[in-house]
Amino acid sequence: MLEMNPNQVHHYLQTTHNTPCLLDVRERWELDICCLEGITHIPMGNIAAQLHTLDSEQDIIVICHHGIRSRMVGQFLEQKNFSNIINLSGGMAAWTQNVDTSMTTY
Repeated sequence: MLEMNPNQVHHYLQTTHNTPCLLDVRERWELDICCLEGITHIPMGNIAAQLHTLDSEQDIIVICHHGIRSRMVGQFLEQKNFSNIINLSGGMAAWTQNVDTSMTTY
């Protein structure tokens, strides 16, 4: 699993020719406060049951509030033979401070 800070993820999203899956593992109420466009929302507690909906060959950027839940989900995905996992280090809290300061924080 790669760890990328918000600026690195932002640059990656602007320059990649692939379309990564933006996997947000936060709860619905957190998404109602702020989220990136184009996310796939699967709360952390539902990942195992929804694993079949994810493409193990696709780049997956895992997102949460501070980067801890997303790291845990990334490790789980790696155990299930997903190989292109990127954790958004610092999560949406860091994204709102470094990339899009107009987003609401919590």
